[in-house]
Amino acid sequence: MRPWLIAGLAWQDYRNDARLSACSVLALVAVIAPLLVLFGLKFGLVGSLTERLQRDPAVREIVPLGGGRFRADFIHELAQRPDVAFAIARTRQIAATAELLLPARGRAVTAEMLPTAAGDPLLQQVAPPQGLQQVVLSFTAAEKLGAAAGDELQASFSRQQAGHLQWRQTRLQVAAVLPLAAFERDGLFASLALLEAVEDYRDGRGVPALGWPGNAAGSDARRVYPAFRLYAKELADVEPLRAYFAERKWLVSTQAAQIAQVQALSRNLDLVFWIITSLAVAGAVAAVAAGAVAAVQRKQRELAVLRLLGFGTAALLLFVVLQALYSGVLAAAVAGGLYLLAEQGLNRIFTQVPGEYASHLLPMHYFVALSAVLLASTAAAALGGWRVTRIDASQGIRDV
Repeated sequence: MRPWLIAGLAWQDYRNDARLSACSVLALVAVIAPLLVLFGLKFGLVGSLTERLQRDPAVREIVPLGGGRFRADFIHELAQRPDVAFAIARTRQIAATAELLLPARGRAVTAEMLPTAAGDPLLQQVAPPQGLQQVVLSFTAAEKLGAAAGDELQASFSRQQAGHLQWRQTRLQVAAVLPLAAFERDGLFASLALLEAVEDYRDGRGVPALGWPGNAAGSDARRVYPAFRLYAKELADVEPLRAYFAERKWLVSTQAAQIAQVQALSRNLDLVFWIITSLAVAGAVAAVAAGAVAAVQRKQRELAVLRLLGFGTAALLLFVVLQALYSGVLAAAVAGGLYLLAEQGLNRIFTQVPGEYASHLLPMHYFVALSAVLLASTAAAALGGWRVTRIDASQGIRDV
């Protein structure tokens, strides 16, 4: 068998029957193009929703509810878990507030204090503060103070002792200001050591590092924390972490329900897509097989001449299959072009957030689609071209 000769003959015959070839291509385009658009919408919408959730650290946050008693070593173990992106102890919320003043502008604000360290998802590209005197401000707090990176703030902390209100102050340097999307409240991100110092002072203990007098400081090894800040590494890790805390009877708040909704949407769209795809592919295979049967019937004399010239059954079957493959390649190219036009239109109409897509396909998806079209065309043509086995060489000389 001479494959290249068969391929050339099949192509020349395919071109001679240009109208019928065009009809077979358009029939496949009518199946492939809508499937590409449907899958592009599914992949684009679900992908954008998933990426939006993944980019938002609040969705991956595990918030303990109620007063707990967590030791530093336990929280350190949590931070080492493979499904945890970041974990740090948190002091009592009632003690984690600061009165901030920017002396240069005379503006003041009461800010929530949050412990932070390297790897904090809320800090994103911002370097964490170093030491007791360096902090990162939220956008709203910096806006109210009129502060910027490099400014010095005066932080005041109060406590009630023996019926008297006492105050202590310290200087804090603004290392950076977070974008508004990272944290939308008045917040001050500082090292855990500063929050522990403020809590100790408000509990009546002294803070030698800041020169604040008080009772003898307790041992850090015996310190317990009422809460922690914890973020799961991936969206899929939120539910296992929730279950982990539930097993230990610790009540936590998560966004597991919201994540589950997106995952359910993805599964439902997968089901719809595969149902529609199965029906469409079955119809396309039937159409290609019927076309192959009709082609063999219509070109029976030409195929008989080829057998008379010495081409075997495999060569004749390859002739039929190659013509189906030509239609499949052309149909995939036309459908891909139509999809790209539809994708641009859909994204222009429905996309409002930069970087997100209403419809989107990866290069791998085009390759998979082309492979599926060629495989289906080959199988259908082989199924429909079985009649070439019945063609006898004598049929080629009856009309000569």
